[in-house]
Amino acid sequence: MKKKRILLKIGTSTLTRGTSFISRGKVEDIGRQIKALQDNYELVIVSSGAIAVAKQFVHLEGSGQEIKIKQALAAIGQPHLMRIFQDTFRELDLLTAQCLFSAMDFENSETRENVANTLNALLSNGYIPVINENDTVSTEEIQFGDNDKLAALTAKLLNVDLLVMATNTNGIYNKEGETIFEVRDIDSLRSVIRPAKSDQGTGGMSSKLIAASIAQEAGIETWLVYGGEEDFLVKALQSQSSFTKVNPI
Repeated sequence: MKKKRILLKIGTSTLTRGTSFISRGKVEDIGRQIKALQDNYELVIVSSGAIAVAKQFVHLEGSGQEIKIKQALAAIGQPHLMRIFQDTFRELDLLTAQCLFSAMDFENSETRENVANTLNALLSNGYIPVINENDTVSTEEIQFGDNDKLAALTAKLLNVDLLVMATNTNGIYNKEGETIFEVRDIDSLRSVIRPAKSDQGTGGMSSKLIAASIAQEAGIETWLVYGGEEDFLVKALQSQSSFTKVNPI
């Protein structure tokens, strides 16, 4: 039986559990879920968090809001973030591989093919790609998306069966504060989302809707799931939690 392919996008707010520090417990939670699902699913991870890791032990001169400072922090934090994934997943007998891309890698047919070939080779050999924006050469995700767009572009490139975006809410709420369970018209959601972002993340729900729109046009279903809950992915797949499902066109 061919395994279904899921791209899981994890934002900084999920990895830090709303604090200023990366939670190894949350990384372990993600690994345990992948282990439980691996007989039926292939997982690709797009993960933020490099800047948050660096901020835990580094202070650089200059304004923390300057792009060049954030890029430097990302360069410092990325190896540490990857080490957390590698060490935690290795204890679960899961193999990981780091992949750093930028939006430009998806604009050229040759580089797109190279990206796809690399990721498919890793998956076919039992490795879990852990993808992040190459922040040292690109500023788009730092400024606007927290890897949301990168996740959607990767999902489209790999033609995944499902894009799951871990958020700090149970999906998108209507004006009564209840989760909107299923939607196809993304524009109808823009009037009910709140513009606020988490303390750690940079994307917010607006950038997730842009990502969902990219996936939708590619015929891919998107789930907006509360990542703070234990076993959030497994529970969503088993219909044991509330989340927003954006149907493809």
